[in-house]
Amino acid sequence: MEMYNPPHPGEILKDIYMEPLNLTFSDVAKGIGVTQKALLELINKKISITPIIAIKLAKAFNTTPESWLSLQDQYDLWHAKKRAKISDIQIFVHSKDKIKKVKINSSKISA
Repeated sequence: MEMYNPPHPGEILKDIYMEPLNLTFSDVAKGIGVTQKALLELINKKISITPIIAIKLAKAFNTTPESWLSLQDQYDLWHAKKRAKISDIQIFVHSKDKIKKVKINSSKISA
């Protein structure tokens, strides 16, 4: 299910994990072994969750790395869909005997 403008994982980290636990940036940065600058960049949506950071956050907050990476993927995909230009993409589909090329221009489909 596609979410409308999903939050960046940094927002989730701050709002759902850090604030309720009264954790400072210094506490979390030191606790997961990153610099305060890197943590601030994550929270301010300047950088993305990497697999290594996802593993560290999962351990620190008793979650899973997959959940953090999924949040990042949802955020990235939603924003990419807003920027992607796909109006003249050529579509390839399988038919029973061969692959057909389908060209899409505006709202017309031709095979």
